[in-house]
Amino acid sequence: MPLGPLELADNVGIDVISHVSKFLSDADLGVRMSGGDVTLMEKMIDKGWLGKKAGKGFYTYDGKNKSISADMKAFIQNFTKQDLGLHEDEIENRLMSRFINEAAKCLEDEIIADPIVGDMGMVFGTGFAPFRGGPFRFLDTIGIENYVGTMNDLSGKYGPQFEPCQILKDYAASNKKFHRV
Repeated sequence: MPLGPLELADNVGIDVISHVSKFLSDADLGVRMSGGDVTLMEKMIDKGWLGKKAGKGFYTYDGKNKSISADMKAFIQNFTKQDLGLHEDEIENRLMSRFINEAAKCLEDEIIADPIVGDMGMVFGTGFAPFRGGPFRFLDTIGIENYVGTMNDLSGKYGPQFEPCQILKDYAASNKKFHRV
């Protein structure tokens, strides 16, 4: 990805991200939108930490330089319930599995026409790593069954928000691929 999730939030604006987060949390989308505390960004807005446009968000900006400030490090501790001791690959999978699951859910709900459209939209619209080819090509490459196993492990450890959607379970069970090649 061209930007990490915190830098992306700062670039978009904490106020915008907060609005979208609240909307998704309030929507009737089941547990897949749960697991985070949306008040974090509301409190950042109260502090005037709107991201890059305000010079401070998750990072503090000084020209082209950015750094996480001591204020942010102290502030974020108010939202830390426990240190899960996550390894880097587990952090990556916790973030990416939800992203990938939503793409698959869009295909399942016929919001997108096919995996090609989904891959193109995610690469060009969200910055999904182009060398991965999009979420559906990525799943085909690493094996849908393997990734569903990873998501099931995450769901068992951290909650149902990580559970793979039905289309992923079906493709994994039948060893089907999203793309023919």
